[in-house]
Amino acid sequence: MTDRPSPKEFSAIRRGYDPNPSRSLSLAAEAYVEPGWYEIDQQGILAKSWQWVCHVEKLREPGSYVTVAIAGHPIAVVRDSEGVLRAFYNVCKHRAHELLRGEGQTTRIMCPYHAWVYRLNGQLARAPHTETLEEFNAGDICLDQVQVEEFCGFVFVNLDHTAAPLAQQAGNLQTEIRHWAPDIERLTFGHRLTYDIRSNWKNVVDNFLECYHCPTAHKDFCTLVDMDTYKVTTHGIYSSHMADAGKDANSAYDVSNATVRTHAVWWLWPTTCLMRYPGRSSMIVLNIIPVGPDRTLETYDFFLETAEATEAELESIRYLDEVLQAEDIAIVESVQRGMMTPAFQQGRIVNDPEGSGKSEHAVHHFHGLVLDAYARAAS
Repeated sequence: MTDRPSPKEFSAIRRGYDPNPSRSLSLAAEAYVEPGWYEIDQQGILAKSWQWVCHVEKLREPGSYVTVAIAGHPIAVVRDSEGVLRAFYNVCKHRAHELLRGEGQTTRIMCPYHAWVYRLNGQLARAPHTETLEEFNAGDICLDQVQVEEFCGFVFVNLDHTAAPLAQQAGNLQTEIRHWAPDIERLTFGHRLTYDIRSNWKNVVDNFLECYHCPTAHKDFCTLVDMDTYKVTTHGIYSSHMADAGKDANSAYDVSNATVRTHAVWWLWPTTCLMRYPGRSSMIVLNIIPVGPDRTLETYDFFLETAEATEAELESIRYLDEVLQAEDIAIVESVQRGMMTPAFQQGRIVNDPEGSGKSEHAVHHFHGLVLDAYARAAS
């Protein structure tokens, strides 16, 4: 398979999918195991969608920068000297060396290979020993820019120059998030968890989007939230997952002094998950990073009222790390192993028309968006 599926390949991968989740099968296993579909995921989904970078606090000051990899491409996001947020391919225009590393503060962008120097707006300012070159004008050279946007206190980038703004694509998501988390831009980074998972990224998303498995696999979680109030709603390129906190003592972590009594979670196509758990005001960002057909990296960034977590927050982080994530990683790795056998092609979507948490309609919604992206790649 090339990076563009043939009509026959697209027809095969779409088999069994029905727009009605009560009639539909899940996405075919080939999409999760075959390297060709992973390459299409990279170029047809990740390189054409809005990807989370960081909280805006990292890029508030002129000269601040962050580097990331998006769909395998190195990207630098910079606040220039005029206060404008910019994003570039993190690649020198001379010999393609990486320009910036990590994150930090700078007044210029200097290539560590031959010391070509760029202004923070991407314009080449100085290229040593080029005075004798013919038809060479530094003013004609600028780093290749990509789209960048501040959204709900976070920074996102999109490699697709033709993509509509995230605020436009996301409909009412910003209104929803700011309703439940009005202090989101004032929160500060507190902690990061990282995971290396032996599973395709779409299995990770699938698992995140339904709580049908929660009573079986997450018994502690089902005491943290009131599962009878769990409601999942799909919209455009995102879905909302809402539940009240449990009314009694739970076996997950202490919420006796919680000021936030709602479990509010959002998934944003394709790989960003925003979570506001019961407790003190906070926001957790799960960034799902595909790195291979059967390998996914995850970062869990905890943004808190203060940089120092309270004892209750440390307890919640321990629960998420040692219990909830351990349970979910075991699930998705087992599913990946099962999908690589001849015993599984695709399964039935379990749908509750009332939209309860014990339903897979948000998984079906995700699969529809994947198939839409595959259709665009095929055309």
